[in-house]
Amino acid sequence: MSLLVVIIILALVFDYINGFHDAANSIATVVSTKVLTPLQAVIWASAFNFVAYFLFQDHAVANTISKTVADSYITLPVIFSGLVAAIFWNLLTWWYGIPSSSSHTLIGGFAGAALAHAFLSKGWVAFSSVVEMEKIIKTVLFIFLAPLIGMVISMFITIVTMQRKFLIKTAVIMAAGISTWFMFEHFKYEKMDENLANFFRVAKYKKEVASKPKDSTALAKLNRANENHNKAIVYLKEYPRVGAQGVANLIAEEVPFADLEVSKLKDGVSKTIKLDLLKKEAFYHPKLKPRYDSMVRVVEGLEPILRQYHTAGTDSTIHRVAYALHLTAVEEVRLAKFLEVDLKKDLAREVRKADNSYLQYGVLVLVLVFWVYYLVVEKLTSPSTYRMAAMFKKLQLVSSAAFSVGHGGNDAQKVMGIIGAALIANGDISDFSEMKTWVPLACYTAIGLGTLSGGWKIVKTMGTKITKVTPLEGVSAETAGAMTLFMTEQMGIPVSTTHTITGSIIGVGATKRLSAVRWGVTRSLLWAWILTIPVSALVAGIVYYIARGFLS
Repeated sequence: MSLLVVIIILALVFDYINGFHDAANSIATVVSTKVLTPLQAVIWASAFNFVAYFLFQDHAVANTISKTVADSYITLPVIFSGLVAAIFWNLLTWWYGIPSSSSHTLIGGFAGAALAHAFLSKGWVAFSSVVEMEKIIKTVLFIFLAPLIGMVISMFITIVTMQRKFLIKTAVIMAAGISTWFMFEHFKYEKMDENLANFFRVAKYKKEVASKPKDSTALAKLNRANENHNKAIVYLKEYPRVGAQGVANLIAEEVPFADLEVSKLKDGVSKTIKLDLLKKEAFYHPKLKPRYDSMVRVVEGLEPILRQYHTAGTDSTIHRVAYALHLTAVEEVRLAKFLEVDLKKDLAREVRKADNSYLQYGVLVLVLVFWVYYLVVEKLTSPSTYRMAAMFKKLQLVSSAAFSVGHGGNDAQKVMGIIGAALIANGDISDFSEMKTWVPLACYTAIGLGTLSGGWKIVKTMGTKITKVTPLEGVSAETAGAMTLFMTEQMGIPVSTTHTITGSIIGVGATKRLSAVRWGVTRSLLWAWILTIPVSALVAGIVYYIARGFLS
């Protein structure tokens, strides 16, 4: 338990460091354009970092981070070593004023420690058996795609802003707003679909089939899960009319829940006896495998009792299961908690948390705010250089707030993923969906406090060294960065806020002329980005090698 507490504290320390390391991302342009003083800027940014807690409910990025490494290789010493390496690299790059990615530092550290653990315990193993290649490849791709997307969006906003014909400007803004609305609508239903698939355990059964391709029982489970998932999808279109609970009720009328309920109840029994921890121990100690196999057969043998869950009553089921497993009084209480299964309620929650309407309306408001400002300055008053400058200074408050929300929503979730992985490794929870409310609350608070501490060394690099930023360009860069972060969060891809805002700043600089961007500085930043994951992985491997004797 003591190591778990240390890991949670370290994770929150990393989140705090992430906040002041990445404070520059949120405030560099608004400080360099003198819209706010440094103190005002960090207070503004930290407040909107925390606002993200209320807007992002699905925690898709956190889920991705927690599953970067294969379950068998996630242990508390691995997580500890990854965090130590990530903190070291973050502090080192902050000291030298290099805006590197806290996200990729964390991912590199986590993966590097897991690889060291795999090698030292199992010898040479396939890289793909330790880390989830699909998630790593997406993350690596967005090292380049996130700044590119930010750059393109910032160039688009700058060019539209400089358009002199108001009707053309209005048409382009409205077209962009409508397109963005439908794009986020698509993300919402994709996420609902993904949550439905997880609810019916499609991914879980796919893994079982992949590990046991000749097991007909596993294949039958997968086919049934796919069939139920396909039946359920059609009811998502009713969501705007009946809401999440209504969708769950409609699905329950069409899809039989009996087998799924038994599976969930078996999970509750497995959690009670901490079968997942025994499985992991058996993975490293073959002598324990017969015991694990025996316990699996015992749990499977409880199926007739669990199928009578409704007719026999909860108390009777708990008593019979506890008797069969020889549970202590404490374990029986734990079992009662895990057997509280309400599938319709669970399904409604999975559908509801995928709803990103707050974000959609926020983006729409952002678009309308821009249009109203343009209308007032260009049509309702006499345009002047002074009025235009004043307008963009006010708009920068809006754009920096939006970027801070994106920063909080994306980066705080990465630490949530690490804490979730630690709780699973310790046996406190068996799945990320069981994570308690205190975890996201603590993570958003830590990153907000970190931002409040500031990161002045990196402000100079971001705000002046890449290109000289005016209020107009600051608005364009921050808005582009915010849009990129919102989009990638909806896709569940952990991207770097540093990379995103850097690409956006390059975009506004390149809009003036390519020579306005200091490409020498940009190349140095690119090298830091490329090296972050491998260097963090190497440091984490060394830390794990040194610390494993003390932590095992």
